[in-house]
Amino acid sequence: MQHLTIVTTGGTIDKIYFDDKSDYQIGAPQIGEILTQLGVGFRFDIIPILRKDSLHVTDEDRALMRSTIEAQPHRHVLVTHGTDTMVETAAQLAGIPDKVIVLTGALNPARFQGSDAVFNVGCAVGAVQTLADGVYIAMNGRIWDPTKVRKNRDANRFESNG
Repeated sequence: MQHLTIVTTGGTIDKIYFDDKSDYQIGAPQIGEILTQLGVGFRFDIIPILRKDSLHVTDEDRALMRSTIEAQPHRHVLVTHGTDTMVETAAQLAGIPDKVIVLTGALNPARFQGSDAVFNVGCAVGAVQTLADGVYIAMNGRIWDPTKVRKNRDANRFESNG
């Protein structure tokens, strides 16, 4: 892989918390800083299209994600997304030809010490350059088929839905 297109949509990975009541806003995409600090050996561009908690992502937002990805000239696409509706978005991205699309996010903001963000991004980068065309989810150290995974909100992790 020589080039990675990154589409950012917000979610916990980009959250900034302000006070004891857990008030937050979605900040600037963190993935560029993560990849730069890691010294990756490929070029990447970042296309920030949303700054939303995934619980607020609409069908129109998903249509925008799809059309944005379809318009990209590069095969490898990573999407940062909130974890609560990542599976639903992956279903809407299915069937885009000639693309490997990997969605990832974080259960804790990238700015937090001990966040899973860097690990998930690393897994997603490895996955996007080795998988066949299609849509995948990279979370919790695994690569998931979006039709066979769900987020277990009580355990705060992804798991098989079968």
